[in-house]
Amino acid sequence: QVQVVESGGGLVQPGGSLRLSCTAAGVRFSFMAWYRQTPGKQRELVAYTSTTGNTTYPGSVQGKYTLSRDYAKNIVNLQIHNLRPEDTAVYFCYVVASDSGRNYWGQGTQVTVSS
Repeated sequence: QVQVVESGGGLVQPGGSLRLSCTAAGVRFSFMAWYRQTPGKQRELVAYTSTTGNTTYPGSVQGKYTLSRDYAKNIVNLQIHNLRPEDTAVYFCYVVASDSGRNYWGQGTQVTVSS
């Protein structure tokens, strides 16, 4: 059974950092991405990586995110730097299985930036 689980969300003060983790159990993924969503808006792509090892942060301020991958544990972490209130959102993990090509979403983890 495939399970994609995000963790690491919470309440953080402006200017702080947070590390989110995505664990994919039961699947090896060829592609993994982080999205975020605020109420009333579409999910926004934050960062992604693939088996090539390259990471991409589309449309973000340089240095805002750092994506890292633990191949042995099948975990991808997203470090978010210099958090601002507008970063408040639910952050979702999305993976594509390397064998079947099926895609899976996690349930999301809430990040709230507030003083």
